[in-house]
Amino acid sequence: MTGSYDDRDGKIWMDGTLVDWRDAKVHILTHAMHYASSVFEGERCYNGKIFKSREHSERLLKSGEMIDMPIPYTVDQIEEAKRATLEANGFTDAYVRVLAWRSSGEDMGVAANRNPVRMAVTCWEWGAYYGDAKWQGAKLDIAKWKRPSPETIPTAAKASGLYMICTMSKHAAMAKGCSDALFYDYRGYVAEATGANVFFVRDGEIHTPLPDCILNGITRQTIIAMLRDMGLTVHERHILPEELPTFQQCWLTGTAAEVTPVGQIGDHHFQVGQLTRDVSDAYERLVRA
Repeated sequence: MTGSYDDRDGKIWMDGTLVDWRDAKVHILTHAMHYASSVFEGERCYNGKIFKSREHSERLLKSGEMIDMPIPYTVDQIEEAKRATLEANGFTDAYVRVLAWRSSGEDMGVAANRNPVRMAVTCWEWGAYYGDAKWQGAKLDIAKWKRPSPETIPTAAKASGLYMICTMSKHAAMAKGCSDALFYDYRGYVAEATGANVFFVRDGEIHTPLPDCILNGITRQTIIAMLRDMGLTVHERHILPEELPTFQQCWLTGTAAEVTPVGQIGDHHFQVGQLTRDVSDAYERLVRA
């Protein structure tokens, strides 16, 4: 599938109905367009099965609760909507995006209790998120923005508003020839990339930031369990920027990123080592099992 995302063939599920792709529209006074009142999930379907599908649906509902936007669908209804969308588009391997948002209604200010919450499901064929970096190692810039404190915003929600600094940071990184950017958090600890969690290797042990102000990704949790099943030591902890030169390997994890090796962060270089490749291969086998 190529071309503009608003001008394609196919079907999109909206509020219980499959509509033609080009007809999936919202009004300009939709609350989410003005105040970012929306949450979403990104999922991948492999061989006709969405990996960790119910966990994604459960997190969508939880994200809605955290931003005071109750979503009027059950997990089972969301699961059926995803199944119907994939079937309508004829995909067995695809990226699936579920979005819930405050729509237009009687309110057009910060408060929006009287506006209905809507939901849509889309899917498309999508290859490696970082392109050739999937095999060669991504190059990351260090973002000037910081991941915020959980006292300022519900950081555990997969909420659209949290991604504004991600877009700006990724644009800045791409202008420097990088694939992505690494954030520090509000305290100065290593946090995550713009849409992926980060892991480091030092002397055969794995270190990854504690998810106390970042999204505890479903892929992140899967990889940690996999590593421990492999008998490897995983440290979930606060990581200082000055530790970056002490790590030998690094990779990113996420539904879109899957497991992507990192070759460079700022001035720090990493090997695309055997452990990184083993983890990537093991994850690929798991999602296609």
